Amino acid sequence: MNKKYFVSLSIAAALTIGSLPTLGTTANAHSHSVEELQKQQEDISSKKEEINGKIDEKKSEINQNINKQQEIQSQIAEISTKLKDTETKITEKAKEIDETTAEINKLKEEIEVLKQKIEERNELLKERARAIQEKGGSANYLDVLLGADSFGDFINRVTAVNTIVSADKKIMDEQKRDQAELEKKQEEVEGKLADLESTKASLESLKKDLDSQKAKKADLFKQLEAQQASLEVEKKDLQQESDELAKMEHQLEGEIQAEQARLAELARQREIERKRQAEAEAAKRAAEQQQATTSSNSGGGSSAAPAPSAPSAPVSAGAWTAPASGTITTNFGWDVLNGKKRFHYGTDIAARGSVPISAAADGYVIKSHYSSSYGNVVYITHSINGQTFTTVYAHMSSSSVSTGQAVNKGDRIGYMGNTGYSFGQHLHFELHAGSWNASKSNAVNPRQYINF
Repeated sequence: MNKKYFVSLSIAAALTIGSLPTLGTTANAHSHSVEELQKQQEDISSKKEEINGKIDEKKSEINQNINKQQEIQSQIAEISTKLKDTETKITEKAKEIDETTAEINKLKEEIEVLKQKIEERNELLKERARAIQEKGGSANYLDVLLGADSFGDFINRVTAVNTIVSADKKIMDEQKRDQAELEKKQEEVEGKLADLESTKASLESLKKDLDSQKAKKADLFKQLEAQQASLEVEKKDLQQESDELAKMEHQLEGEIQAEQARLAELARQREIERKRQAEAEAAKRAAEQQQATTSSNSGGGSSAAPAPSAPSAPVSAGAWTAPASGTITTNFGWDVLNGKKRFHYGTDIAARGSVPISAAADGYVIKSHYSSSYGNVVYITHSINGQTFTTVYAHMSSSSVSTGQAVNKGDRIGYMGNTGYSFGQHLHFELHAGSWNASKSNAVNPRQYINF
């Protein structure tokens, strides 16, 4: 965990802990506690989401880095294969060059022998040429023929002359053929050697280039490994920060639940006190009625007992009352919004004009604030026959109550509006059997308790 992160987290923790309320028995001492705690929780949650987003970015960068490493490894393997093939070819060409060089050396020996034969033939031909020149060329052959003593001698002389002429011609033909063959062999072997040397040079150049590529890829792979190690450290630091924020968020959730429980307990105590007072008043009225009856029997003047004042028109008898007048536009349960199926966790009541919103039952305000989704919203905790309930009043144009405030059934808490994620003036009313939570797992159909 880096120093900067540790210091910032320590400050955040100190501010959070320093602003946490000390639970007491009076509502006024905690008039903004739930709201403040939830604001801190929202801030921490937002920070955690930001950190988690960075963690996801680091994971993406790490995955990209790993993919690059795998790609580089594949390229290195491919280059290594090409290097091996090139080295094999270089070895083969070197062997061919050695064989060709040996062939050239052998050919050189043969050429020396052939040169000697050609030299000997040249000397013989020179000898013939001198003899012909000294004796008059072909006329000498005629003298040889005419100098025969007999026909048989003539035949012998003709045969001898033909033999000599044929021999000279053969020598000359062999001379030309051997010279041509020598030139051809020299040209072929020298060409083959040049080709082999050129091919070997090309292969050695290719090997040098492949070695350079492989070295560069190896350096890049090392850089990627170092980068991945750095990314892993950064991700670990971010994960630690996210874990710490999650702990703080969990701690705040516990504080919020504790404060909500405290308000719920106040509501429960208030209900007990209300029932006790109602029983006392009933007993008092009964005693007064009994006394009035006795006075009447004694001849005293009679007067009718005053009737209890009736509740105001919009307030129903019993523990619950409807929170607003208007038309039910959406009931609790599955419905379709903007073409998509969704579960509606409350009841929507719509009406035009300035429509007051009332507390559905006696209780304490848990939170009164503005949210992007609910707009102006009020949360109230109630205790009905010992059971805790929570009601939610959303999309109001304004709120007239504050956190921690005690309210009675029918008290005005605000006015119907169109704030937050809303598509027209209405009240979105939720009833939860228990405490409110983000998953709304305690939400129930308000019609189970309220007659709209």
